[in-house]
Amino acid sequence: MPGDWRAGGLPEARMRRLHAIRHVAFEDLGVIAEVARGLGFAHSYHRAPALAASAFPWLTPEPVVLLGGPIGVGDSEAHPCVAESINGLRPRLAAGLPTLGICLGAQLMAAALDAPVRESGAQHIGWWPLQLVEGGGPLAAIGAQSVLHWHGDTFALPKGARALATTEAIPCQAFDLPGKPVLALQFHLEVPASAIEDWLIGHHGQLQREGIDTCALRAETQRWAPAAECAARKVFGDWLRAAS
Repeated sequence: MPGDWRAGGLPEARMRRLHAIRHVAFEDLGVIAEVARGLGFAHSYHRAPALAASAFPWLTPEPVVLLGGPIGVGDSEAHPCVAESINGLRPRLAAGLPTLGICLGAQLMAAALDAPVRESGAQHIGWWPLQLVEGGGPLAAIGAQSVLHWHGDTFALPKGARALATTEAIPCQAFDLPGKPVLALQFHLEVPASAIEDWLIGHHGQLQREGIDTCALRAETQRWAPAAECAARKVFGDWLRAAS
């Protein structure tokens, strides 16, 4: 498009494309979008409820990111897009095509790889550090840094996958498929500090039900998010380079 120049002078029509599947508007690419632009990727959002009608190209060689949302793998009867995503992911993951899942997206990936996904017994919302498994592989840049957790479900490690991180409450916080650009994160490394107000408003009802102090969560975000964003740029940059 004439006049639409991004990422070092490339017109968007000539940039590589990243596809993001979004379940709710405020849970977006965040830091991933910034990193993608810097590496010469334009990005497109696809509404999860419209995947079947839009004939989403599940076998595209271009990178695909499945974002988070307030539904779960067990909600497929109420929300047909859950089964649509799992069915689309099966051949994509079998082919080792570049795929990143965050929170719900990671749970969908686990389900597509035939790993059990279940309720964790509590809502995990807040900033806590991870315990990296054997250095964390592609997550090494996170180190002891606290990251944002916001989920009530969890998954088992899929067969053939490598565990990357854990916490005391959640045994499997992240996995990848060795040798393939496939990465699943239960936590929200993509959320910048500037986006937290959208989350606090969008999840207001949940925060009220769980008795979570919104002001305290806002303060924690301002404390921990800047360092987490630095780690996120490294993690997502490396994934996108591997996906190219």
